[in-house]
Amino acid sequence: MGIFSRLSDLLKSNINDLIDRAEDPEKMVKQVIIDMQTELTKATQNYGKAKASERMAEKKYLEAKKISESWEAKAKAALSQGNQELAKQALAKKVKADEDVISYKDMYESISDQTEAIGNQVEVLKSKLEDAKSRQAMLIARSQMAETKKNLAKAAGGFDESSSYEKFQRMEDKINRKEAEADAFSEIAGADEDVIDSFAQIETDAKVDAELQRLMAEMGAAATADAE
Repeated sequence: MGIFSRLSDLLKSNINDLIDRAEDPEKMVKQVIIDMQTELTKATQNYGKAKASERMAEKKYLEAKKISESWEAKAKAALSQGNQELAKQALAKKVKADEDVISYKDMYESISDQTEAIGNQVEVLKSKLEDAKSRQAMLIARSQMAETKKNLAKAAGGFDESSSYEKFQRMEDKINRKEAEADAFSEIAGADEDVIDSFAQIETDAKVDAELQRLMAEMGAAATADAE
């Protein structure tokens, strides 16, 4: 039977294997279900057609049986009246009807077997589809969780030199260097201020000494004048 040829992967393969090979597992899960639903619809339609053919073949078979039985009844009626020639003619018709019975019976049984096989395949596909639907949410959740874990592992492990954490570390190092430079400049600037302060103190001391000498001189002169 060729109606399920496009579903061979879905019926024979594990759905997880198909998802593992997909670039986007979530889309693959949804697409698998859509494809299976589409094929189930087609298979159900074909099954309906097969059942219709089966009923037609059965009808032909039963009609042929009735015709055979009818000719046999007529032959018996002719014999009961002592008319063997008419009975033979009726039996000739019955022999032809019996051939049709065998032909239609074979056709009916063949179509019935094929219809049953199609029906079994439809049930298998229904089971697969229900299984896929029941596992859809779980598979999507597992896919999202795996993607999240992978991204977290990349962020924590620094697989990418431009990761956020490494950028943060480089920024911290840069700030540390700037702070060290600022401290160094502050120390240099502080040393310069000490030198300036030293010179200023020397100048102040010189002025104080000059004033001291002036006062001492003035006071010495005044003491001399009082002594005279």
